[in-house]
Amino acid sequence: MAIIISDTPEQLGAAAAKQAAEVIRGAIAAKGKARIVLSTGASQFQFIQAFVKESLDWSKVEMFHLDEYVGLPETHIASFRKYLKERFADIVPVGRVFYVNGEGDVAANIKALTEELRKEPIDLSLIGIGENSHIAFNDPPADFDTREAYIVVDLDDDCKNQQVGEGWFATIDDVPKQAISMTVHQIMQANTIISCVPHKVKANAIKLTMENELTNLVPSTMLKTHADWTLYVDRESASLLDSAAVQNA
Repeated sequence: MAIIISDTPEQLGAAAAKQAAEVIRGAIAAKGKARIVLSTGASQFQFIQAFVKESLDWSKVEMFHLDEYVGLPETHIASFRKYLKERFADIVPVGRVFYVNGEGDVAANIKALTEELRKEPIDLSLIGIGENSHIAFNDPPADFDTREAYIVVDLDDDCKNQQVGEGWFATIDDVPKQAISMTVHQIMQANTIISCVPHKVKANAIKLTMENELTNLVPSTMLKTHADWTLYVDRESASLLDSAAVQNA
């Protein structure tokens, strides 16, 4: 693994976007296309803004996304389908896009999405880390055992409070109780994982990630076991790290 510390979220986003583009170019050169997974949320704003400016053959990119609330319409401001369409898929001419759909027959939606996802390996996954150290919507204690690609999860109060704090919902009672989430196991199947985690509110999550051994009480510790994981932080999100944690990364 590697830790890259930037001064600002904008610098973080630009650096991560450059690496992501290099991975994608390599995959396209090797096999004619690249398959990626994108995460959402306020922490990904600067990355996605830089990412869509990269010079890539977007027509050869297939995008999957991580999670979506159960029962939330795409028109809602907090919908991750809405988020990705407005910030990514409507901006670059991406080849194919596969969204997590939390409306209608959720089991059927998961089955169809899993079939598409598992047709070929994922080259690159952008995986954020939540304030409670979740990855996707795998809140602690996360299920490290399931081998499903996507599961329905119950959202804990820390996760819901993060969504309120980021402005997606007015109150915790407005946040859906459940979401569809890519599993920890499936996240780890990507060839390369990049995590963009800026902002002071993520400092404790980064500290817990780096200072704990593997535990489902800190789901993000699983990322440290991946063979090709790069963690991008800014000065604020890295503010609680001691120098030894950075040097040993």
